[in-house]
Amino acid sequence: MNYFSHALPFLSDPYFVAGTSLPDWLAVVDRGARVRAKNAESLATHPNRDTAAVARGLLQHFRDDSQFHKTQAFAETTLELSAAIRRVLPADSGFRPSFLGHVLVEVLLDWTLAEDNSGGLDAYYHALEAVDPRAVQDVVNRIAAHDTNRLAPMIVLFCRERILWDYGRDDKLLLRMNQVMRRVGFLPLPEGVQELFPAARQLVRHRQRDLLEGIPVR
Repeated sequence: MNYFSHALPFLSDPYFVAGTSLPDWLAVVDRGARVRAKNAESLATHPNRDTAAVARGLLQHFRDDSQFHKTQAFAETTLELSAAIRRVLPADSGFRPSFLGHVLVEVLLDWTLAEDNSGGLDAYYHALEAVDPRAVQDVVNRIAAHDTNRLAPMIVLFCRERILWDYGRDDKLLLRMNQVMRRVGFLPLPEGVQELFPAARQLVRHRQRDLLEGIPVR
C-alpha cells in the first residue's frame, strides 16, 4: 500500500492522515529515523489530540502493511509484474525487476482508488496542508531511533509537488519510478518499461478487491 491507500478512510482527520504517511516519508528523507509500532503505542492515548492522532495513524499504517503484504493477491500480482519487467529487461538478473514490481503494485493501487473516489486526492492533500509539519516532526522525534530535522520540510515539499497525481500518466509514472530507483541505488529504467504500464494498471485494477482483503479503504 502507498500514501492514499493508507489514508483514504481517514481524510477527515488530518493528523491521523499524516501519521499514515510517516513511514513512507521517512524512507525518502531520513531512513535512520525509523519509527516502530511499540514506540508509537504509548502516544496513541496521549492527551494532546493531534499527537495521539499521528501515533494512531502510524499504527494504522503498520497494520495495513502487515495485512497487505501477506495476501496471496499481493504475492501473485507482484510476481506477474516482475516477470513482465524481466522480459523487457532480459539482461537485468538482479533485484531491480522484483523491486519495481512490488512498488508498481502499491502505487497503481493508489491510483485505482483515486479513480474510484472523485475528489479523494484533493481531500488528501488538503488534509496534509492543515497540519503543522513541525508538530508532526516533533512526534516522530519522540519515538524514532534518532532525531530528524528533515521531515517538516519534506511535508511541505510533498504537498507542493502533489506526486500522487503523476501516477495517472505513464510518462510521469516512469519519471517517479526512476526517482525511486535512484534513491535506492538502482540504475534508471529505460523508456521501454513505460510500455508495460497500461497492462499493469489493468492487472492491479482487476486484483484490487483481493489486494485490499481485510483492509479498511472506505
